[in-house]
Amino acid sequence: MAQRRVLLVSNSTTHPTGYLDHCAKDMVNFLGPDVKTILFVPYALKDHDGYAAKAKERFAVMGFKAASIHEFEDQQAAVASHDAMFVGGGNTFRLLKTLQDKNLIQIIRRRVLEQGMPYMGASAGSNIACPGIFTTNDMPIVQPSSFLALGLVPFQLNAHYLEPDPTSTHKGETRAERLAQFHEENDLPVVGLPEGMMIEVVGDKAVLRGMDRDVRLFAPGKPMETRKTGATLDDFMQAAEPAHKRIKHSE
Repeated sequence: MAQRRVLLVSNSTTHPTGYLDHCAKDMVNFLGPDVKTILFVPYALKDHDGYAAKAKERFAVMGFKAASIHEFEDQQAAVASHDAMFVGGGNTFRLLKTLQDKNLIQIIRRRVLEQGMPYMGASAGSNIACPGIFTTNDMPIVQPSSFLALGLVPFQLNAHYLEPDPTSTHKGETRAERLAQFHEENDLPVVGLPEGMMIEVVGDKAVLRGMDRDVRLFAPGKPMETRKTGATLDDFMQAAEPAHKRIKHSE
């Protein structure tokens, strides 16, 4: 079986830079010299053509030829024929529902986990690499057939992770409080990944990449832990698989 290769980016644009600027170097290094073609998945946004044009232009600057999956009549064949995949951000519920409706979940999972196709995601595209989308920040603007996702990694992600502003008078739940509620019902670990940060997974090893920002780690029954760029997440890669079986109401 080929080695799993996954790059999970918290966000696609970081102030004050442009689209994918903050992670472009990491993406090029992650993909390596053998990747020539990238299949872009625009389904987290409504305007597929506009989103695809933006991604194609950016990847061309990085030296890759990108095509968008929505342009292919046989989308499963498109997944099989490209060297790598990048799934863009937007609404996680819409993204997952579209992949389900088009019967793309299983073939993407096989290409990544069994055949070693490099998978890159940003925001929503990173969320769906997890066992489920239970720890996303999005509004459920559509209803997927299931909250179970690709399961490319055995942990959950909370992208765009923010600590509460100590000067704010807002009394809503913090991210940490919401993740504690997730752990009242489920035992999968969760990575709180702030903007500008990413997780690179190769085989059973994971390391934090990106800007020098605190990443928060949440595991059931344990205090919150903080790690920084360059630290490993190998302990989070040891969760018992299949992780789907550890989610309540799983298939």
